[in-house]
Amino acid sequence: MKLQHNINPGQRPYLKDRHEQLSQLSWERIRAERISPCLGAEISGVDLSKPLDTETFDEVRAALLAYRVIFFRDQDITAQQHMDFAKRFGELEEHPFIPSDAPDAEVVRFDKDEKAVGVENLWHSDVSWREIPSLGSILRAHIVPEIGGDTLFADMVAAYECLDEETKALIEGKSAVNDFTQSFGVFLRPEELAEQQKRFPAVEHPLVRTSPDTGEKSLYANGVFTSHIVGMDRQASDTLLGRLFLEAAVPEYQCRFKWRKDSIAFWDNRVVQHYAANDYWPQRRQMDRVTIIGDRPR
Repeated sequence: MKLQHNINPGQRPYLKDRHEQLSQLSWERIRAERISPCLGAEISGVDLSKPLDTETFDEVRAALLAYRVIFFRDQDITAQQHMDFAKRFGELEEHPFIPSDAPDAEVVRFDKDEKAVGVENLWHSDVSWREIPSLGSILRAHIVPEIGGDTLFADMVAAYECLDEETKALIEGKSAVNDFTQSFGVFLRPEELAEQQKRFPAVEHPLVRTSPDTGEKSLYANGVFTSHIVGMDRQASDTLLGRLFLEAAVPEYQCRFKWRKDSIAFWDNRVVQHYAANDYWPQRRQMDRVTIIGDRPR
């Protein structure tokens, strides 16, 4: 029985090319320090408490598309400044299911301690159950545990590119159903569930989506919200999705971010999955998230 990931021979050339591509990037207005060969960079030289000039904003946006997740340190900003920065990228989303004591409807607050245990420790892409899922999320740390509570990110462009050709052919042109009831639905009373299903019916999205900004293809299936492949026998669908879900767990496609107070993570939710490590209980971890509405997957 194999206990290790079956490394596709095509994986190494892609990751090598990806590393070389990122190593050649240069910036005039910002500084970027990569944190893994495949994705992720810490951005410095930016003060998010002030409006970014056009040239600096354009570089930050380009860095997001290039590194797929970017991080900022020592950003002591207000909720309004948090939202103002996010609004530069698009309209903000209000989340209908996550309770939050944040005063602004566009801000989701995750406040975990000994009484409220974190449950975000599953690989997932946010709100793929929406007809128009998010472009990205900007997560800001208020209170962090002394140790633990890192967030991991997985590059789903790499996950797709490193699939064997047989699997790529198998999923090409196929769609999968994404449904909030698999997660948030379990916390709702039957009448609430029925009402929310009217508002947010299950939607079909392609298993392979193309970024409207870069043209890159990425694997778009996650174990939290993706239920089954359209037009495929359910057992065969479950088997194939089980394989695809595991791609996010490949370390070669990942980076890991250690939080400090006033740190910020900004990920492209269209091409990245994330996993909040729940290893800090009973310590407290309080984060605020603002999410930007994206486009319908194509």
